[in-house]
Amino acid sequence: MSTMDDVARHAGVSGSTVSHVLNDTRHVSAATRARVEAAVRELGYRNNLNARALAAGKTFTVGLATSALQTPYFGAIVNAMEKRLSDAGYMLIVGDSNDHGPTERRIIDALLSRRVDGIFVTPAIDSEHTTIPQIVATRTPFVLIDRNLDFDCDQITPENTDSAFLLTNHLIELGHRRVAVLRGLMGIGSSPERFQGYLDALAANGIPFDPALVLNGEGHRDDAEREVKRLFSQPDHPTALVALNNSMTIGALEALRDLRLTIPTDVAFVSYDHFDWSELIEPRLTSIAQDVELMGTTAVDLLLRRIDGDDSPSQRVKIATTFQHRNSCGCGLG
Repeated sequence: MSTMDDVARHAGVSGSTVSHVLNDTRHVSAATRARVEAAVRELGYRNNLNARALAAGKTFTVGLATSALQTPYFGAIVNAMEKRLSDAGYMLIVGDSNDHGPTERRIIDALLSRRVDGIFVTPAIDSEHTTIPQIVATRTPFVLIDRNLDFDCDQITPENTDSAFLLTNHLIELGHRRVAVLRGLMGIGSSPERFQGYLDALAANGIPFDPALVLNGEGHRDDAEREVKRLFSQPDHPTALVALNNSMTIGALEALRDLRLTIPTDVAFVSYDHFDWSELIEPRLTSIAQDVELMGTTAVDLLLRRIDGDDSPSQRVKIATTFQHRNSCGCGLG
């Protein structure tokens, strides 16, 4: 088996130069890098990650405990995170908690036992009292992503309240007075923030809050479909609907289709979250689009700084969203 010294002799460089090329720890000229990479290929050399980890005092792995892997939205975030981490020489280990507290604890236990250098968490219900203190106790750097908590730690989340306000207010400006809302699981940070945006829009327009118009979609497709069918099967159903995540959007679209209600003629519809295939839906969805790539890369950059020893005060970063104005709201835009 070839060694790093073999590669150095074959390329006509020092062992430290080979190390810098393989671990990307110092600038090496393009010509020298090419010679080293050619020698690695010709000799079939494989970098000893254990030796690298021992020398650096790191495992060069980070973990992600999430509950939203099945959604296109979070899949895009994970893709952006993996690219950024790979560029920095790290591997991402992912576990799906499915919003189940005991499962999240098992994932965190497994990640900590593997001595990951840092952890990303999309917190499940009650994480601030269970898994987050567990991570803090080990002094492992961590960043919350997508969902926030009332906890002093690094958090990267989308802008939720103002975004939901924009969606709801737009429907009200179009003349709708009975606007239903599909809200997510209220035990997680993003759901109450988005629901608050809905409430703020009602208050800003002098519309009394009607709890009968609140549909508990719990953040899931099936729950949303059931709730929309229940309310919109009534003859005096609301004239407009706001769905506050993309899984619930899918469920709502299925329910309205089954009820043979036309968007936007029978029901004006807007959604929080944009996904690529929504461009194929007719009418095209008026929605809030999140910058998933920026969210993922911002979270990675912050965690890597913490891993490298940055002990500055914790940061709460809100990633701006974009209002995508199309025609499911009834504006007739193309």
